Amino acid sequence: MLESVQSRSISPVFAGRHDELKTLDAALARAALGEPQVLLVGGEAGVGKSRLLDEFLEAAQGAGAVTAVGGCLELGADGLPFAPFATALRMLHRKLGAELAELAAGQEPTLARLLPDLGPVTEEPHGQDSRARLFELTVGLLERLAAGRTVVLALEDLHWADRSTRELLGYLVRSVQGSRLVVLMTYRSDDVHRRHPLRPFLAELDRLRSVQRLELARLSEDEVRSQLAGIRGVAEPERELTAEVYARSEGIPFFVEELALSDDAGRLSDSLRDLLLVRVEALPEGAQRVVRLAARNARVPHALLAVVSGLAEDELIEGLRAAVGANVLVPDEEVSVDAYRFRHALLREAVLDDLLPGERTRLSRRYAEALEAAPGLVAAEERATRLASYWYYAREPAKALPAVLHAVVETRTRHAYAEQLKLLERALELWDEVPPEGRRGLPAQGGMESYPACGCGGRPEEIELHLIDLLAHAAFAGRLDGQWEPALKFVKKALKVVDEAQDPLRAAWFWLERSKLTALAGRGDGRAELTRAHELVHDLPASATHADILAHVAMWELLHASGMDTLALAERAVELARQAGAGDVELGARITLCTLRSAKGDSDAWIAELYEIRELAAQRGAFRELGRAHINLCDALEKVGRSAEAVEAGLAGMKDMHGRGLYDAAAFAALNVVESLTSLGEWDRAEQVRQEWMRFAVGSRTGASVALRRAQLALLRGEFGIVPELIAAARRYRGRNDGEPQYELPFAAVEMSALRTLGREQEALDVLERHLALLPMSGQETYVWQLLSTGARLTADVAGAPGAPEERRAAVVARLADAAADLPATGPLWTPLSRLFAAELTRARGTVDPGAWAAAAAAYEPLGHPHTLAHIAYRRAEALLVGAAGASGAARAAAAPLLAEAHATAVRLGAAPLREAVEHLAGRARVPLGPASRPPADPVESLGLTARETDVLRRVAAGRSNREIAEELFIAPKTASVHVSNLMAKLGVSNRGEAAAVAHRLRLFEDE
Repeated sequence: MLESVQSRSISPVFAGRHDELKTLDAALARAALGEPQVLLVGGEAGVGKSRLLDEFLEAAQGAGAVTAVGGCLELGADGLPFAPFATALRMLHRKLGAELAELAAGQEPTLARLLPDLGPVTEEPHGQDSRARLFELTVGLLERLAAGRTVVLALEDLHWADRSTRELLGYLVRSVQGSRLVVLMTYRSDDVHRRHPLRPFLAELDRLRSVQRLELARLSEDEVRSQLAGIRGVAEPERELTAEVYARSEGIPFFVEELALSDDAGRLSDSLRDLLLVRVEALPEGAQRVVRLAARNARVPHALLAVVSGLAEDELIEGLRAAVGANVLVPDEEVSVDAYRFRHALLREAVLDDLLPGERTRLSRRYAEALEAAPGLVAAEERATRLASYWYYAREPAKALPAVLHAVVETRTRHAYAEQLKLLERALELWDEVPPEGRRGLPAQGGMESYPACGCGGRPEEIELHLIDLLAHAAFAGRLDGQWEPALKFVKKALKVVDEAQDPLRAAWFWLERSKLTALAGRGDGRAELTRAHELVHDLPASATHADILAHVAMWELLHASGMDTLALAERAVELARQAGAGDVELGARITLCTLRSAKGDSDAWIAELYEIRELAAQRGAFRELGRAHINLCDALEKVGRSAEAVEAGLAGMKDMHGRGLYDAAAFAALNVVESLTSLGEWDRAEQVRQEWMRFAVGSRTGASVALRRAQLALLRGEFGIVPELIAAARRYRGRNDGEPQYELPFAAVEMSALRTLGREQEALDVLERHLALLPMSGQETYVWQLLSTGARLTADVAGAPGAPEERRAAVVARLADAAADLPATGPLWTPLSRLFAAELTRARGTVDPGAWAAAAAAYEPLGHPHTLAHIAYRRAEALLVGAAGASGAARAAAAPLLAEAHATAVRLGAAPLREAVEHLAGRARVPLGPASRPPADPVESLGLTARETDVLRRVAAGRSNREIAEELFIAPKTASVHVSNLMAKLGVSNRGEAAAVAHRLRLFEDE
């Protein structure tokens, strides 16, 4: 009785059943129109039938329906006659009281057989007639009850229903008509075996068109994540926890709850274990033995089970038949050989936990010996992993270590990094348990990026797999799987073991790895670790490790805008890699070099080379270099304004890296795609991609990008209130690794724009000045131009605002101009950015120059960035209308198509701030926004403010207090306070600063 183990659901989030709930809600709506509804909900134990029913009944009650629930009782094969109907009718009687009694008047002696509350039962002749009369009267009563109201009759656990209940239910389904009745039935599908009495009843219902049947599937991993988040009260549960709970629960909500609430996440609770074992303990002894033997495997081939069991074929088949019939084991139809698996993974766990001490060890040894003697008993691709597991749990280290290392090689070829890491952890655990002579001839593990070939011995016969190599492979697998902390643990252990004086190259590789992991985990920027690696290889000859370190130093310096001659470092890295014959490292160094040269402005040639490197990496099978090429190519294309091409490159990279198990890197590529889609105006698609891939983001850079992209879209759509917290979250992801301009400058641009719209001008200027102090930033010109353009817009917008003293604002404008004078202004994206900055700067300086906006429009036109073009059109129209010729018909005629274009784009994109700004400008100027449209209403009038509220808002925008407003308008301070509260409600703001910001942003009073 899975659904009845707990009396309440502890999951506040109803995950994964929204489509089913919509179906039930639609049925309720049809019933309300007088069309009776019958629905049948099936699903295995614990899948959420009762929770779905609870949610639906709550919604039905909220819609005014009367609900009644009756459950079948588990009292043997036949159950208790009419039990669910009796319970449901009793509930209806309690709710409706005298009305039900009145509708049953004259029929009490018969109906009392189901509802004893109606009175004594009279003696009637036994036979079909009396039974038919009972059925007829019961259905008639339900129809009358549902004649003027919607009634929901829910009957649970039909798998325990007695024959009488099934027959009455069948009569009800066929007979009910012309009423507002909903009949909802649930049953446990995994209990309905081939000979179960409910089976023909279900087949009968399937033939009726009036019956809708819903089968509840198990939850997906995303849905389990939502359920876990609700149970634990967090926005996003840990990725590892979600993966573990999903794997163990297999998507069954009840098991998710039990595992989430378990004091020890690695163990089953006693109540759940006992519940699971009930079904096993009901099996014959021979079948229980087969089940215990099978429990050693998630899936066991029939041939292997036969050898290990030692049973005669007939005896084995008899045991398997009983276990399958009881839904403990099920035939595995997903493999080409005859095999079995447990109905549920937790059932297998419970059986394993129930084995006696030593029984599991002995069982594992029997499986290992059988498989070694006859390898063909399992599929070739499973053999290494099975042997590794069998010998490990057999507690025989000498056999387990080589078996585990063979399995490591197998998992590595499949890019199964999490499994590879687990196996390597086992190998490290077993290492000291195997004597040195037993470690001879262990299987080689292959190369890793620039990891140096083994230097553990001077003669070929001494070159054996070493503990250091295992630590390197474990760290590497952990990094690829996004498990930064375990990977760091292995690196630190290796650095304690390796002798830097005797083996500087290997030590340098571990320092390089530590640098990467430190940055990925947000523990720091990795500079000190990288410096140590560079020091160790400084005087060493050419090698893959040396080249790799130089390339990483060059990229680090670029990302942190240190001003170092990074090109020389990258060129030297390429040269060393060629000398060492390290092809993959050379590709990586070339990617770094292309990225550096592209950042310096020589974009087209180096982007073409990135395409070439991407093809070479694909041909060589250098998939990590291929992933870098995808990501850097997408980024480089966006930075030269080729956004559509960037999307194509990014999508290709996402698919490739996800297919190879590089989930965090794939998510990073996805967030580059989100940036380009945002530029192209495909905002809904951008948000869809962001939400789809954010669950794979585990690195500090990727997590920060998730929050940043959401903040950028929120700003464009007018969701200003959530932006500061999103930026704070992005900075938390970065942790102590917060010095990269590619994050800090976009953070600043978004944050100060949001603060400005929230009326926090002083804070916005603080952010701008703090980041201007960081300039210059060599190699980061694109981000700097974006910061300066946003800063110029900010200083123009806050002119005259109470929170922005003019002296300070003018000083910031001068600093912006000085910073721009030192930047290169020629390039596919730098030219448009510089012209946009120049136009914004004219506003900040208080001058009107339509020509500057026309130049910005001409520069941006080839890029196809609709929101930026619409913003420019709006500002150009504004410059025409407020300039010296603004009152002329020619100026209005020139501004009209610009405003119409900007408005149409803003509406299409859902850019609420831009749309409102265009509408208010058009309203003030009385310019129509299209050939068939009227001029918009005056913006002040469109807000719905009274004349007095307009006077008050004018003074709020000027920074007056309630007392000052009262004095100027000759009203009481309390009256002024009431007007302020009213206008804030109409503007949809929560404080005076935001009200002033709205007035200033919409330029409501600038003509006064």
